[in-house]
Amino acid sequence: MLLRKTALVLALATAALLASTATATAAPADPVPATAAPTTPFAAAAANPVIVVGGLSGVAVAYEPIAARLRADGYRTFIYQLPGLGLGDIPTSARAFAGYVNQVRASTGAASVDVVAHSEGGLVSRYYLKRLGGTTTVGRYVSLGTPQYGTYVANLVAFLGLGSCAGVVACQQMTIGSAFLADLNAGDDTPGAVRYTTIRTLQDELVRPTGNAAVNDGATNVLIQAYCPLRVVGHLGLVLDGTAYTIVRGALVDGPVRPNCLAL
Repeated sequence: MLLRKTALVLALATAALLASTATATAAPADPVPATAAPTTPFAAAAANPVIVVGGLSGVAVAYEPIAARLRADGYRTFIYQLPGLGLGDIPTSARAFAGYVNQVRASTGAASVDVVAHSEGGLVSRYYLKRLGGTTTVGRYVSLGTPQYGTYVANLVAFLGLGSCAGVVACQQMTIGSAFLADLNAGDDTPGAVRYTTIRTLQDELVRPTGNAAVNDGATNVLIQAYCPLRVVGHLGLVLDGTAYTIVRGALVDGPVRPNCLAL
């Protein structure tokens, strides 16, 4: 009974994310840089523009809070909303993302960008790095609650009798053991000279087990509660939480992992 109740809660959470697609708008065709922000001590290290990559059903406006923090720290910040809100094929989304990266580079004159990616956005970005030559144009990769090795939430949709992820291709690809993940995770998890950081939380209701949000082969994998055991952060909260942002900020300046457990 407990298993079925847990499965139902997780499936409802997934459905809630998918429901937002009914009113969502398409991502902007051209990158528009953020409004100039005040200079801060971190601005000197902000040589690369930062692209915030949304997740499944994540409309661009949902990522304004973390984008605003980045702007305040002096970063040229862009938000990338996944094509079709990320419901489709992840490699196809990654190819579209490759074009967006080139647009940002062209508009800013930067040779490289840094990526801060939430949920499915981390898989899209990582596919770009590993399979589409993105390691030459990305300096730092930071993922927030990305099911790098899949999530039981996707598998549970089938368990509840809703078919294979209710026909959502990206959901099918994020199931544990999918052909997509087998390909993405074959060989080196962290190719190139990119600095890889993953951030995860024990309260992530959509990435289960939470250990699947980490990667191997030299990445810095940060569990928020390993440093801040009383901090409660959910899946969507990773782009809103102050402590999570202090980890992101440190990763973007190649600093040590020193989360501020009291950050708002």
